[in-house]
Amino acid sequence: MKATKHAAPQSNRRRGLTLGIPLALVAVGVLVLLAFTLLPGGGDGAVSAEPAAASVAATEPSTPSGVSAPADPTSPTPSPSATTPTPSATATPSPSATTPTPKPSATPATPPPSAAASSARSVPASASQAGQIKPGASYQGIATSYDAADGNGACSFGPSGDMMVAAMNSTDYETSKACGASVLVRAANGASITVRIVNECPLPCAPGQLDLSHEAFGKLADLSVGRLPITWTLLSPGTAPDTMSIRYKVGSSQWWCGIQVIGHRNPVAALEVPAGGGWRQLTRTDYNYFLSPDGSGCGGRIRVTDVYGEQLTVDALPVKPDAVQPTRVQFSRH
Repeated sequence: MKATKHAAPQSNRRRGLTLGIPLALVAVGVLVLLAFTLLPGGGDGAVSAEPAAASVAATEPSTPSGVSAPADPTSPTPSPSATTPTPSATATPSPSATTPTPKPSATPATPPPSAAASSARSVPASASQAGQIKPGASYQGIATSYDAADGNGACSFGPSGDMMVAAMNSTDYETSKACGASVLVRAANGASITVRIVNECPLPCAPGQLDLSHEAFGKLADLSVGRLPITWTLLSPGTAPDTMSIRYKVGSSQWWCGIQVIGHRNPVAALEVPAGGGWRQLTRTDYNYFLSPDGSGCGGRIRVTDVYGEQLTVDALPVKPDAVQPTRVQFSRH
């Protein structure tokens, strides 16, 4: 009986030990897992998943405010060219499609040299033609007086029917370029006259000075005044011959000639004769003739330009020395 009573408890203790050990191991394991999870750095797998998700979210395009996301996230994203037109399609049209560039041969940027030269000959710049005495300019100087006799002078016009004439200082006379100019002269006292330039006043006449005929000076002040401060300007007079005339100098022929313009409304800036399909400008002398030393153009057409740039062509006239030959043209009034 004793043996039997003592055997049963021993068997129960073994069974208890057998069940307790696994339970203890499970408990220890649970504690280890909890401790591992709570330790710093523990559970890296769960923590590292959040930065990964954040990085993915950062790389994905965000949906603009007010725009709904696609219902099907697997549907392909529309191509940028479908929603944002490329610059070549709408922003900047192709030049060849909408704004064709003219060919140089059709619209040249600059005319050929021959065309430019022709234009310059037909319409010269008045500024370059005017010389010392420019249209619209006012000049200051001194008026003196001289005995003009019959009104002839360095301009070689011959006797003048009107003694309202003057001699221009050498600077403004400019190798006879002032010859035939009508000038309005004003004195400080308010008196004014109009004179025609027929002569040159050499030194000591200063730039701006006019040496008036006694008749002209007397209309501004008494001759005893001697020197009178004045201002003067170029005029394009309304009273002028209907047509201007041409005169060949004494000794002119088909081999040599001098050509003079008479009765012109405005000062003459240049005189040309035909040459090589164009025009050749003749040299002007201080006695108011244009010379052709080789006879070129003598007896042919003549082109005359005034200080305003107007050009008139005179029909061919025979070479008749010292004869005044009327033309059919006259410069316009300005």
